[in-house]
Amino acid sequence: MTKRALLAAGTLAAALILAGCEKEAKAPEPVRPVLSMVLAPNQSNGGLMVGVVEPRYKTDLSFRVLGRLTSRPFYVGDLVSAGQTVATIDATALELAVRASKASLAQAEAQLATTLSTEERQRKLIVTDATTKQTVDNAEQARAGAEASVASAQANLTKAKEQLSYAQLKTDFAGVVTAVSADVGQVVSPGQNVLTIARPDIREAVVDIGEDFPAPLQVGMPFTVASQLLPSVQVEGKIREIAPQADAVTRLRRVRIALTNPPEGFRLGSTVTVKPGSALASNLRVPASAVLAQDGANFLWVVDQPADTVSLHKVDLAVDPAGARITGGVDAGARIVTAGVHSLKQGQKVRTEQDQQP
Repeated sequence: MTKRALLAAGTLAAALILAGCEKEAKAPEPVRPVLSMVLAPNQSNGGLMVGVVEPRYKTDLSFRVLGRLTSRPFYVGDLVSAGQTVATIDATALELAVRASKASLAQAEAQLATTLSTEERQRKLIVTDATTKQTVDNAEQARAGAEASVASAQANLTKAKEQLSYAQLKTDFAGVVTAVSADVGQVVSPGQNVLTIARPDIREAVVDIGEDFPAPLQVGMPFTVASQLLPSVQVEGKIREIAPQADAVTRLRRVRIALTNPPEGFRLGSTVTVKPGSALASNLRVPASAVLAQDGANFLWVVDQPADTVSLHKVDLAVDPAGARITGGVDAGARIVTAGVHSLKQGQKVRTEQDQQP
Protein backbone atom coordinates (compact mmCIF):
# COMPACT_ATOMS: atom_id res chain seq x y z
CA MET A 1 0.00 0.00 0.00
CA THR A 2 1.30 3.39 -0.91
CA LYS A 3 2.07 6.12 1.55
CA ARG A 4 -0.87 8.18 0.30
CA ALA A 5 -3.25 5.26 0.83
CA LEU A 6 -2.00 4.73 4.38
CA LEU A 7 -2.50 8.42 5.14
CA ALA A 8 -6.06 8.30 3.84
CA ALA A 9 -6.87 5.21 5.89
CA GLY A 10 -5.54 6.86 9.05
CA THR A 11 -7.57 9.99 8.42
CA LEU A 12 -10.72 7.91 7.94
CA ALA A 13 -10.12 5.97 11.16
CA ALA A 14 -9.61 9.18 13.11
CA ALA A 15 -12.79 10.63 11.70
CA LEU A 16 -14.74 7.55 12.71
CA ILE A 17 -13.37 7.72 16.26
CA LEU A 18 -14.28 11.41 16.57
CA ALA A 19 -17.75 10.72 15.26
CA GLY A 20 -18.24 7.96 17.85
CA CYS A 21 -17.11 10.23 20.68
CA GLU A 22 -19.45 12.97 19.51
CA LYS A 23 -22.38 10.56 19.49
CA GLU A 24 -21.43 9.34 22.97
CA ALA A 25 -21.15 12.89 24.28
CA LYS A 26 -24.52 13.81 22.91
CA ALA A 27 -26.20 10.76 24.43
CA PRO A 28 -28.80 11.91 27.02
CA GLU A 29 -28.21 11.26 30.71
CA PRO A 30 -30.28 8.42 32.14
CA VAL A 31 -33.38 9.36 34.13
CA ARG A 32 -32.56 9.06 37.82
CA PRO A 33 -35.11 7.64 40.28
CA VAL A 34 -35.42 9.70 43.48
CA LEU A 35 -37.44 9.72 46.67
CA SER A 36 -39.62 12.77 46.99
CA MET A 37 -42.48 14.34 48.87
CA VAL A 38 -45.01 17.09 48.34
CA LEU A 39 -44.81 19.94 50.84
CA ALA A 40 -48.09 20.27 52.71
CA PRO A 41 -48.92 22.39 55.77
CA ASN A 42 -48.82 20.42 58.98
CA GLN A 43 -52.05 21.25 60.79
CA SER A 44 -51.47 18.68 63.52
CA ASN A 45 -52.33 19.74 67.01
CA GLY A 46 -49.79 17.34 68.46
CA GLY A 47 -52.21 14.42 68.78
CA LEU A 48 -53.42 12.89 72.01
CA MET A 49 -50.86 12.08 74.68
CA VAL A 50 -51.48 9.91 77.71
CA GLY A 51 -50.56 11.19 81.15
CA VAL A 52 -51.20 10.60 84.83
CA VAL A 53 -52.71 12.85 87.52
CA GLU A 54 -50.20 13.46 90.31
CA PRO A 55 -50.10 15.79 93.32
CA ARG A 56 -47.94 18.85 93.08
CA TYR A 57 -46.91 18.57 96.72
CA LYS A 58 -46.02 15.32 98.45
CA THR A 59 -43.52 14.35 101.12
CA ASP A 60 -41.88 11.19 102.41
CA LEU A 61 -42.14 11.11 106.20
CA SER A 62 -39.32 9.50 108.19
CA PHE A 63 -38.02 9.49 111.77
CA ARG A 64 -34.95 11.45 112.77
CA VAL A 65 -33.73 8.83 115.24
CA LEU A 66 -33.27 5.07 115.26
CA GLY A 67 -36.07 3.05 116.82
CA ARG A 68 -38.56 0.19 116.62
CA LEU A 69 -41.89 1.12 115.06
CA THR A 70 -44.62 0.66 117.70
CA SER A 71 -47.64 2.14 115.90
CA ARG A 72 -48.70 3.19 112.44
CA PRO A 73 -52.48 3.49 112.40
CA PHE A 74 -52.80 4.82 108.85
CA TYR A 75 -52.90 2.95 105.55
CA VAL A 76 -52.91 3.89 101.88
CA GLY A 77 -55.92 6.08 101.08
CA ASP A 78 -56.46 7.36 104.62
CA LEU A 79 -56.84 11.09 105.16
CA VAL A 80 -54.67 12.87 107.73
CA SER A 81 -54.82 16.38 109.14
CA ALA A 82 -52.02 18.85 109.70
CA GLY A 83 -49.96 18.10 112.82
CA GLN A 84 -51.50 14.65 113.32
CA THR A 85 -49.32 11.81 114.64
CA VAL A 86 -49.12 9.10 111.99
CA ALA A 87 -46.47 6.79 113.53
CA THR A 88 -44.46 6.29 116.72
CA ILE A 89 -41.35 4.41 117.74
CA ASP A 90 -40.27 2.94 121.09
CA ALA A 91 -39.28 5.96 123.21
CA THR A 92 -37.83 4.15 126.25
CA ALA A 93 -34.21 5.10 125.52
CA LEU A 94 -35.19 8.67 124.74
CA GLU A 95 -37.19 8.99 127.97
CA LEU A 96 -34.24 7.68 129.95
CA ALA A 97 -32.05 10.28 128.27
CA VAL A 98 -34.45 12.99 129.44
CA ARG A 99 -34.38 11.68 133.00
CA ALA A 100 -30.59 11.57 132.97
CA SER A 101 -30.46 15.14 131.67
CA LYS A 102 -32.83 16.30 134.41
CA ALA A 103 -30.63 14.65 137.05
CA SER A 104 -27.51 16.29 135.61
CA LEU A 105 -29.27 19.64 135.67
CA ALA A 106 -30.31 19.18 139.32
CA GLN A 107 -26.74 18.28 140.26
CA ALA A 108 -25.38 21.31 138.42
CA GLU A 109 -27.91 23.60 140.12
CA ALA A 110 -26.99 22.19 143.57
CA GLN A 111 -23.32 22.77 142.82
CA LEU A 112 -24.11 26.31 141.74
CA ALA A 113 -25.99 26.98 145.00
CA THR A 114 -22.99 25.76 146.99
CA THR A 115 -20.53 27.93 145.07
CA LEU A 116 -22.81 30.96 145.45
CA SER A 117 -22.97 30.61 149.24
CA THR A 118 -19.22 30.05 149.41
CA GLU A 119 -18.54 33.16 147.36
CA GLU A 120 -20.91 35.24 149.48
CA ARG A 121 -19.25 34.03 152.71
CA GLN A 122 -15.76 34.80 151.40
CA ARG A 123 -16.84 38.31 150.39
CA LYS A 124 -18.03 38.97 153.95
CA LEU A 125 -14.80 37.68 155.43
CA ILE A 126 -12.60 39.78 153.14
CA VAL A 127 -14.10 42.91 154.70
CA THR A 128 -12.67 41.99 158.13
CA ASP A 129 -9.43 40.65 156.67
CA ALA A 130 -10.39 37.17 157.86
CA THR A 131 -9.58 35.68 154.42
CA THR A 132 -7.35 36.40 151.50
CA LYS A 133 -8.06 37.91 148.11
CA GLN A 134 -6.89 34.67 146.49
CA THR A 135 -9.60 32.74 148.33
CA VAL A 136 -12.26 35.17 147.11
CA ASP A 137 -11.00 34.85 143.53
CA ASN A 138 -11.13 31.07 143.79
CA ALA A 139 -14.73 31.26 145.06
CA GLU A 140 -15.69 33.52 142.13
CA GLN A 141 -14.06 31.12 139.66
CA ALA A 142 -15.88 28.13 141.19
CA ARG A 143 -19.20 30.01 140.92
CA ALA A 144 -18.58 30.85 137.23
CA GLY A 145 -17.77 27.20 136.50
CA ALA A 146 -20.96 26.07 138.25
CA GLU A 147 -23.02 28.52 136.19
CA ALA A 148 -21.50 27.13 132.99
CA SER A 149 -22.30 23.59 134.15
CA VAL A 150 -25.93 24.60 134.71
CA ALA A 151 -26.16 26.13 131.25
CA SER A 152 -24.69 23.00 129.71
CA ALA A 153 -27.10 20.75 131.64
CA GLN A 154 -30.06 22.90 130.57
CA ALA A 155 -28.98 22.62 126.91
CA ASN A 156 -28.61 18.85 127.22
CA LEU A 157 -32.09 18.61 128.76
CA THR A 158 -33.57 20.69 125.93
CA LYS A 159 -31.85 18.46 123.37
CA ALA A 160 -33.06 15.29 125.09
CA LYS A 161 -36.65 16.57 125.17
CA GLU A 162 -36.43 17.48 121.48
CA GLN A 163 -35.15 14.02 120.61
CA LEU A 164 -37.99 12.53 122.66
CA SER A 165 -40.41 14.44 120.43
CA TYR A 166 -38.80 12.69 117.43
CA ALA A 167 -40.41 9.46 118.64
CA GLN A 168 -43.68 10.74 117.15
CA LEU A 169 -43.98 11.25 113.41
CA LYS A 170 -46.33 14.12 112.54
CA THR A 171 -47.54 15.63 109.28
CA ASP A 172 -46.86 19.20 108.19
CA PHE A 173 -50.04 19.50 106.10
CA ALA A 174 -53.38 17.80 105.59
CA GLY A 175 -53.36 15.15 102.87
CA VAL A 176 -53.85 11.55 101.90
CA VAL A 177 -51.55 8.59 102.45
CA THR A 178 -50.26 7.42 99.07
CA ALA A 179 -47.62 4.89 100.15
CA VAL A 180 -46.60 2.87 103.24
CA SER A 181 -43.00 1.71 103.52
CA ALA A 182 -42.65 0.33 107.08
CA ASP A 183 -44.71 -1.93 109.34
CA VAL A 184 -45.13 -2.14 113.12
CA GLY A 185 -42.26 -4.00 114.78
CA GLN A 186 -39.74 -3.00 112.16
CA VAL A 187 -36.61 -1.15 113.23
CA VAL A 188 -36.37 2.01 111.15
CA SER A 189 -33.24 4.05 110.60
CA PRO A 190 -33.05 7.85 110.58
CA GLY A 191 -34.28 9.08 107.22
CA GLN A 192 -35.92 5.78 106.24
CA ASN A 193 -39.28 6.39 104.55
CA VAL A 194 -42.30 5.32 106.61
CA LEU A 195 -45.25 7.07 104.95
CA THR A 196 -45.81 9.21 101.88
CA ILE A 197 -48.35 12.01 102.24
CA ALA A 198 -49.74 13.97 99.28
CA ARG A 199 -51.99 17.00 99.01
CA PRO A 200 -55.02 15.98 96.92
CA ASP A 201 -56.33 19.52 96.50
CA ILE A 202 -53.53 20.72 94.19
CA ARG A 203 -53.21 18.29 91.26
CA GLU A 204 -51.44 18.34 87.94
CA ALA A 205 -51.12 16.16 84.85
CA VAL A 206 -47.74 14.60 84.15
CA VAL A 207 -47.05 13.62 80.53
CA ASP A 208 -43.96 12.65 78.53
CA ILE A 209 -43.62 14.54 75.23
CA GLY A 210 -41.25 13.56 72.43
CA GLU A 211 -38.95 15.71 70.35
CA ASP A 212 -41.32 15.48 67.36
CA PHE A 213 -43.86 17.76 69.04
CA PRO A 214 -44.76 20.26 66.30
CA ALA A 215 -44.15 23.37 68.43
CA PRO A 216 -41.54 24.46 70.96
CA LEU A 217 -42.58 23.69 74.52
CA GLN A 218 -42.91 26.74 76.74
CA VAL A 219 -44.04 27.34 80.29
CA GLY A 220 -47.62 28.61 80.19
CA MET A 221 -48.58 26.80 76.97
CA PRO A 222 -52.30 25.85 77.22
CA PHE A 223 -53.45 22.24 77.10
CA THR A 224 -56.77 20.44 77.40
CA VAL A 225 -56.77 17.48 79.78
CA ALA A 226 -59.57 14.88 79.68
CA SER A 227 -60.31 11.77 81.68
CA GLN A 228 -59.50 8.63 79.71
CA LEU A 229 -62.54 6.82 81.08
CA LEU A 230 -64.88 9.80 80.59
CA PRO A 231 -63.55 11.89 77.67
CA SER A 232 -66.36 14.39 78.15
CA VAL A 233 -64.89 15.40 81.51
CA GLN A 234 -62.27 17.96 80.53
CA VAL A 235 -60.30 20.67 82.26
CA GLU A 236 -57.91 23.34 81.07
CA GLY A 237 -54.31 23.51 82.17
CA LYS A 238 -51.00 25.21 81.46
CA ILE A 239 -47.45 23.92 81.44
CA ARG A 240 -45.89 24.59 84.85
CA GLU A 241 -42.61 22.75 84.50
CA ILE A 242 -40.56 21.25 81.67
CA ALA A 243 -37.80 18.75 82.38
CA PRO A 244 -34.46 20.31 81.39
CA GLN A 245 -33.23 17.00 79.96
CA ALA A 246 -34.92 14.22 78.00
CA ASP A 247 -34.92 10.67 79.33
CA ALA A 248 -31.81 8.83 78.20
CA VAL A 249 -33.79 5.72 77.15
CA THR A 250 -37.13 6.98 75.82
CA ARG A 251 -35.86 10.40 74.62
CA LEU A 252 -39.06 11.90 76.03
CA ARG A 253 -39.23 15.07 78.09
CA ARG A 254 -41.40 15.09 81.22
CA VAL A 255 -43.88 17.96 81.34
CA ARG A 256 -46.05 18.94 84.32
CA ILE A 257 -49.34 20.68 83.50
CA ALA A 258 -51.07 22.63 86.26
CA LEU A 259 -54.83 21.94 86.22
CA THR A 260 -57.42 24.67 86.74
CA ASN A 261 -60.13 23.53 89.19
CA PRO A 262 -59.90 19.80 88.39
CA PRO A 263 -63.14 17.84 89.03
CA GLU A 264 -63.44 14.99 91.52
CA GLY A 265 -63.04 12.49 88.69
CA PHE A 266 -59.41 13.53 88.34
CA ARG A 267 -58.23 11.35 91.21
CA LEU A 268 -54.57 10.89 92.01
CA GLY A 269 -53.08 8.23 89.76
CA SER A 270 -55.90 8.30 87.21
CA THR A 271 -55.05 8.21 83.51
CA VAL A 272 -55.81 11.26 81.38
CA THR A 273 -55.38 12.28 77.76
CA VAL A 274 -53.63 15.53 76.98
CA LYS A 275 -53.74 17.67 73.85
CA PRO A 276 -52.80 21.27 73.07
CA GLY A 277 -55.54 23.70 73.93
CA SER A 278 -55.39 25.50 70.58
CA ALA A 279 -54.35 24.42 67.06
CA LEU A 280 -50.67 24.90 66.41
CA ALA A 281 -49.43 27.07 63.59
CA SER A 282 -49.15 25.43 60.17
CA ASN A 283 -45.68 24.16 59.43
CA LEU A 284 -43.92 23.03 56.28
CA ARG A 285 -41.66 20.32 57.63
CA VAL A 286 -39.01 18.42 55.68
CA PRO A 287 -36.66 15.61 56.75
CA ALA A 288 -33.06 16.53 57.42
CA SER A 289 -31.96 14.29 54.51
CA ALA A 290 -33.64 16.67 52.04
CA VAL A 291 -31.53 19.67 53.06
CA LEU A 292 -28.39 20.50 51.06
CA ALA A 293 -26.06 22.81 52.96
CA GLN A 294 -23.60 24.80 50.84
CA ASP A 295 -21.58 27.93 51.64
CA GLY A 296 -23.48 28.57 54.85
CA ALA A 297 -26.90 28.42 53.15
CA ASN A 298 -29.61 25.74 52.89
CA PHE A 299 -31.04 24.46 49.62
CA LEU A 300 -33.73 22.05 48.45
CA TRP A 301 -33.99 20.22 45.13
CA VAL A 302 -37.44 20.99 43.71
CA VAL A 303 -38.93 18.76 41.00
CA ASP A 304 -40.18 20.99 38.20
CA GLN A 305 -43.25 19.52 36.55
CA PRO A 306 -44.27 18.48 33.96
CA ALA A 307 -40.64 18.33 32.74
CA ASP A 308 -39.63 16.22 35.75
CA THR A 309 -36.34 18.03 36.12
CA VAL A 310 -34.79 19.31 39.31
CA SER A 311 -33.74 22.83 40.23
CA LEU A 312 -31.97 24.10 43.32
CA HIS A 313 -33.88 26.53 45.56
CA LYS A 314 -32.44 28.44 48.51
CA VAL A 315 -34.67 28.20 51.57
CA ASP A 316 -34.82 29.48 55.15
CA LEU A 317 -35.01 26.67 57.69
CA ALA A 318 -35.47 26.24 61.40
CA VAL A 319 -33.75 22.97 62.28
CA ASP A 320 -34.79 20.85 65.28
CA PRO A 321 -34.30 17.19 66.30
CA ALA A 322 -37.43 16.13 64.39
CA GLY A 323 -36.17 17.54 61.09
CA ALA A 324 -36.43 20.99 59.61
CA ARG A 325 -39.21 23.56 59.29
CA ILE A 326 -39.36 25.79 56.23
CA THR A 327 -39.77 29.46 57.03
CA GLY A 328 -39.27 30.82 53.52
CA GLY A 329 -38.08 30.08 49.98
CA VAL A 330 -40.47 27.28 48.94
CA ASP A 331 -44.26 27.26 49.03
CA ALA A 332 -46.66 24.49 49.92
CA GLY A 333 -47.47 22.10 47.08
CA ALA A 334 -43.92 21.89 45.74
CA ARG A 335 -42.42 18.43 45.27
CA ILE A 336 -38.92 18.15 46.73
CA VAL A 337 -36.25 15.44 46.63
CA THR A 338 -35.69 13.81 50.03
CA ALA A 339 -32.64 11.58 49.41
CA GLY A 340 -29.43 11.71 47.38
CA VAL A 341 -29.37 15.49 47.27
CA HIS A 342 -25.57 15.65 46.98
CA SER A 343 -25.40 13.82 43.63
CA LEU A 344 -28.02 15.73 41.59
CA LYS A 345 -27.33 18.31 38.92
CA GLN A 346 -29.20 21.41 37.89
CA GLY A 347 -31.81 20.50 35.26
CA GLN A 348 -31.26 16.75 35.63
CA LYS A 349 -34.25 14.61 34.68
CA VAL A 350 -35.62 12.47 37.51
CA ARG A 351 -38.32 9.91 38.15
CA THR A 352 -40.19 10.08 41.47
CA GLU A 353 -40.40 6.66 43.04
CA GLN A 354 -42.56 7.25 46.12
CA ASP A 355 -43.65 9.91 48.53
CA GLN A 356 -41.98 10.31 51.92
CA GLN A 357 -43.60 11.82 54.97
CA PRO A 358 -41.79 14.60 56.82
